[in-house]
Amino acid sequence: MKITTRQLILVAFFAALTALGAWLRIPLQPVPITLQVFFTLLAGAVLGPFLGALSQLIYLLLGFIGLPIFAGGSYGIGALWGPTGGYLLGFVAAAYLVGFLVKRFNLRSLLFIFVSMLAGLFIIYLLGTFQLMIVLNLTIYKALAVGIFPFVAFDLVKALLAALVAQRLQKLI
Repeated sequence: MKITTRQLILVAFFAALTALGAWLRIPLQPVPITLQVFFTLLAGAVLGPFLGALSQLIYLLLGFIGLPIFAGGSYGIGALWGPTGGYLLGFVAAAYLVGFLVKRFNLRSLLFIFVSMLAGLFIIYLLGTFQLMIVLNLTIYKALAVGIFPFVAFDLVKALLAALVAQRLQKLI
């Protein structure tokens, strides 16, 4: 697959947007509410599976090498192996899945774009909850209570808004 300069710019742009989304947060513990999910889902829908996932991988790599771009200004391997690392890793998989579903099924309907974003959100929750359980030694019920339940309403709104924006951007890109 040949990547054009325009595509690389869009990949970098979505990596930067995800970093910005980490700074816009409501500090809950152990997982804050941020706009990262919004930009992750949007990246997949707009860029497609490979480029959407690449944008999130670049975001993770930049944080891994020391740029303070994760929620709360965290960075490095500690952030990836810490309580929220599963969510961060889930961003790559979610962007890929959303991009795959939107592109594979040529989704133009707001409802179907939203459903693909719910699938991506599920992946983020799955990986995030799994890592919360391991790192904090939580039961599945406690991990759900601190890692998913407080976020569902916010994330459903973010997924719907991302679907609306993606539907509009599909006409432009």
